[in-house]
Order: sequence, then C-alpha cells, then structure tokens
Amino acid sequence: MSIQRKPKSASNAAAQDAFIAGAPDARPSEAQVAEVYNKGIPKGHKRQITLTIAPEMLRKVDEVAKRTGQGRAGIINMAIYRALEGDIFK
Repeated sequence: MSIQRKPKSASNAAAQDAFIAGAPDARPSEAQVAEVYNKGIPKGHKRQITLTIAPEMLRKVDEVAKRTGQGRAGIINMAIYRALEGDIFK
C-alpha cells in the first residue's frame, strides 16, 4: 500500500484554521490585534506594567516564589487571576 496525500477541501482547511486559531497560544488575528488592550508595553501575548508594592508584601511574594520554584511575576499573576476569578470583588 502506498502513502497518498490527503485530498484538500475548502471546508476542511477552514475548519483546521479555525481550530488552530482557537488554541490558547495561537497568534492573534488582525481583528483580535485591533481589540487588544493597549495599556502597558507589549511583550509577546502579554503587557508589561509597572507595579508599586509594599516591601513586606514583596518579601512574602519572593518567599512563595522561592518555595514553589516559580518566578515573582508568576506568583503575582496567579494571585491577580484568583482574585479576579474568585468572589473577592463580586
């Protein structure tokens, strides 16, 4: 049995493109880029901001980062995510 190429169909290609575009790490389309929040400095799919934090809180963040093997930014991002997705501000 010989290996043959799969026939291309327009609807199949469109479905594949839609599937790939829906991936969390997919490049944003031109329409999505226009809708991006423009505050901060672009860094890939994220935005860099300046944050002012009390020294004691920063020390605690650094302790958690060291204990868990994560970076400071990861700990801060996780805390913000949990605060916004949880019921703290509802």
